[in-house]
Amino acid sequence: MNLKIGDSVSVLDEAINGVISKIVGNTIIIETDDGFDMEFLSSEVIKTKALSSQLFADIDVNTVINEKETSHKHKSIKVKPKDRTLPAMEVDLHIHQITTSNRHMSNYDMLNLQLDTARHKLEFAIKKRIQKVVFIHGVGEGVLKAELDYLFGRYDNVKYYAADYQKYGLGATEVYIYQNVKD
Repeated sequence: MNLKIGDSVSVLDEAINGVISKIVGNTIIIETDDGFDMEFLSSEVIKTKALSSQLFADIDVNTVINEKETSHKHKSIKVKPKDRTLPAMEVDLHIHQITTSNRHMSNYDMLNLQLDTARHKLEFAIKKRIQKVVFIHGVGEGVLKAELDYLFGRYDNVKYYAADYQKYGLGATEVYIYQNVKD
């Protein structure tokens, strides 16, 4: 191999790079990148290109600077504060909204259908990472609302409270789903 003082070299079986500072016969002394002098046989090193001068030789620095100065930042979509608080999903649990005919259903059957629908929609919202759901249950005697409170209370990642009175009156419950809770 044609090695001379000043050549950049790498040691074959070790992660050592450096520059040849002295050659004595078959022994080569390398000044490593860390500043240490180390001895190796000429058969243990291989000549490498000086990367710093070769790596960016064909790139015009002014071109790169101009590209950086003219690059545009990506515009983020701004969401108004009032739009952030709007419910992502509304579920109307009135029986006539859930089924086409409730003529042959008892009050117990209707309540179970409403609760199954609420459970299904809540699981859907959790799976789809929807943060807020409003369940419209109506005022009535409060049986459905009480059952919904019990249902929502069984979830660790759910907080529920009365929905916006101006929009829904007393007949709705808003559910906030915490998405970062680990299962």
